[in-house]
Order: sequence, then structure tokens, then C-alpha cells
Amino acid sequence: MRLFDSEDYDPDDMLVHPRHQAMQQVLAELIQQLRDCETVEAGVIFQRDLLARLLEVEKDRWELKRAFTRIRKGKSPQQEAPEPQSGRDLNDVATWRFEHAVCERLSRQLRSVGDALAWRVFGFHRPFVLALSRNDSPGPMHGKEGLKAELERFEEVVSEKGSFALLHDLTNCLRIGDITVWDGVNPPRTEEIKTNPNARRSIQHRRIDQASAAVRDGGPLPGGNASEVLHDLDLPLRTHLDILREATEEAAVHGIYATAVPGSRVLSVVDQFACVQQGLSSAQFNERLQQSVDAALQRAGMTVGQRDNNIQAMSLDTTARDPRRVPWANYPLHPVACARLIGDYTLVSVETSGPALTRLLQVSGLDARWVSPPGEAELQPGEVVMEIHSEERLRAVSLLGGLTMTPGWTLQMRRSELDRYLIELLQPGTWIAGIKHVLAARQVGQPWPHYRDEHDIWV
Repeated sequence: MRLFDSEDYDPDDMLVHPRHQAMQQVLAELIQQLRDCETVEAGVIFQRDLLARLLEVEKDRWELKRAFTRIRKGKSPQQEAPEPQSGRDLNDVATWRFEHAVCERLSRQLRSVGDALAWRVFGFHRPFVLALSRNDSPGPMHGKEGLKAELERFEEVVSEKGSFALLHDLTNCLRIGDITVWDGVNPPRTEEIKTNPNARRSIQHRRIDQASAAVRDGGPLPGGNASEVLHDLDLPLRTHLDILREATEEAAVHGIYATAVPGSRVLSVVDQFACVQQGLSSAQFNERLQQSVDAALQRAGMTVGQRDNNIQAMSLDTTARDPRRVPWANYPLHPVACARLIGDYTLVSVETSGPALTRLLQVSGLDARWVSPPGEAELQPGEVVMEIHSEERLRAVSLLGGLTMTPGWTLQMRRSELDRYLIELLQPGTWIAGIKHVLAARQVGQPWPHYRDEHDIWV
């Protein structure tokens, strides 16, 4: 079973690389350390520990990039280059490119634990992440201009009694501003750290103000589309994550586990370590996975063998790529299970049938239509997958010629919202109530809905 696409290496080699395997224990320890944090001081120590790990990986990543650039030009690797651990030919540029790819992945894995800290200190209030994530992905910390000033500001804040600061560069999801400060009195304040005190007010300062206004006052989210706003559903978030916990535990024993989930969904979990321990061949693995998924599809009421209109949300190589996804380290799972999900040693897929999902909404009284084209199993960024129409029956308007027009609203559901329904395993009733809430608001533009009480769900 191949996991990643690359021209330079067999994708399965990533999972057996010594660096990649060693990171599993580091991630589990960091996740447990984060969960044990109960004081400001503990949160500060955690960030310092995470920073040291991240800078170490990114320094090696930088040096490995230099090395493969030199080898491509016919030169020898520089003296500072870390020794490759893959056992490959040191004279082959692909070896060094592969080692660099490993470090890039490890950097994202560490940042995903930083994301978990960010969600926690913001009280799992999703609007903060939705607002502060709307920027380009941050680059590596190692060698970053201005890092010294950010660290100095961090230490200055945490030295004040009762104050806490969060370094954004330790995360992937906080992409606007450099640091957020809690002083124990005022709401959290995001700051852009200037390396030049005489510099003019930057675009980033304006984006910080816009993000703050979006969360505080309901203003437009940062970006060029003023119609994108946060939408408070005024509903508690309810999930079936207990089924995910059971599934990961079963997969850790048996290697493969698939089950139906209420709401026309199938959850399948593959634990690579358990599959190896059982000595499954590629053919045995594929046969067992197919049998397990087909049985779950039948239980979920979906037709086996006719999956052209099915769509999936997957965990595969998604760690710290989408800043809007809840980090795996926040899921109510054992830290080791979270680490395996982060490292792709455990794979999760949640699948649904577009027509079955449409029928589910229609039974709930919604005029839903599946518009995603057949054959595209994986969700695409920005793709409209469903349209839900609502008419204002009490406001029919008579037109000339005996015609009558009934005003209505159409809600276009894109990947991000359906992705939440699938990968976060929202309860169908909660999800449908949220859709009805958005339609009832008759809000023009692109609302970004969020539920309440998420602190009761995530760890």
C-alpha cells in the first residue's frame, strides 16, 4: 500500500525512516506534556521544549537543502550537513532530497502539536482560528529574520506575573501576526513584532485588526472578500468521536477496522504497526480492507460496487496542511493514537454517498441537491458539493401574466463544511440543525459557521 506520491523515493520509505519513526515517541510525549499543562508556567515550558525540537529539525532541513543543491551542481555536501539516515547512496541527489522531505514532514508534525496548544489557549473557540488562519503558510523558523525579536518579546511577556504569550511560528494555524498575549485582564491581543521600530504600519497590522473585528464585532474575515463572515450557530457541537476512539483501538489490535457511522457514513481505520505485526502481505491487506469496507458500506445503506458518487475525507498526509482542521492532538484519543495519526502510521477515512446524504437532508425537510460530479472521491479545495434551497413561502410575489415568484435562498456547501461533517464525525442532528440555522438567517455572502461548547469535545 503506497501512501505518498514522489518521484524520488518509494513512498513507503517515509514510514521506515529512522528519523520519522523516532518522532513518534517525541510526539506522544509532547502531546502528554501539553495535556498535563495546568499553569501559565507549564505552558511556557512546553513552548520552549517544542521550540527546541522544531528548530533542531528545521536546521537539519535547511542544511539538507543546501547539500542536495551542492550535489546537483557536482559539489560535495557542506561540512555542516547532517548525515543521511536512510542508508541510501550519498552521491545521489535523490538521497538528500528524500532526507529533506523527511524533515519537512517532521516540521509539520511538530507544528501540529503547536496547533493543539493554540486551540486550547483560545478555549477551543473556533472563530479565533478561522480568523487568524487566513494568510499564507508560515515558512521555517530557522534563519527567519525577526525571530530574535519575537523570542525577546515572548520572554518579556511571560516574565510578567500572570501573563502568557503564544508564539505563532510554533503553529501552522495562526498565520496572522507573530504572537498573541494574554495579560489576565483584557481579551487576547495579537501582535506583529517589528524588527525596525521606525517601520510604517504594515499590512499585517491591518489584517490583525480585521481578524479581531471579525471575532469581536462580526466584521468581514481578513482577505479580499467582504462577504465572508463568521456565523454563530448558537448550537452545541455534538459528535460521534466515541466511535473513532473505539475504531482506533480495534485497528491497533487487528490492523484494519471499518464500521458504519450514523448519518450515511463509513469510518475505516488502518493501523500500519498492527498490520506489520500480523505479517499481512499486500494482497492480504487489500482483501481484508475491501471486505471490511464493503461490509460497513452495506450497514450504512450504501451500494457496494457503485461508489462513483461517494466522497471521502482522509487523514493521509493532511497534518498541519489545512489550518482549519482540528489538530489530531486535540482529539479525545490516547496520545499514542494521536501521534500515529499525525505520522500516518494510523490512517482514517470517512466516506459517504452524495445521494444518500442528500436523502438524509430531504427527510429532514431540506431541499438538497448533490452537485459534485461523479468519480471524484476526494474532496477538492473550494469545491461546491451540495446546494440546499429554502423558499420564503409567506412572501410570494405576484407578477404580470398570472405568474408568481417566491423569493428563496440557496446555500452552497463547500468542501470545508462537508469535511467537518465527515472527519469530525458530527452527529447528523447537530449538522442538520446547523444548516437550518444558516438558512433561517438569510445571510447574503459566505458565512463561516461555528458551534458552541467545543471545549466539551476536544482535549
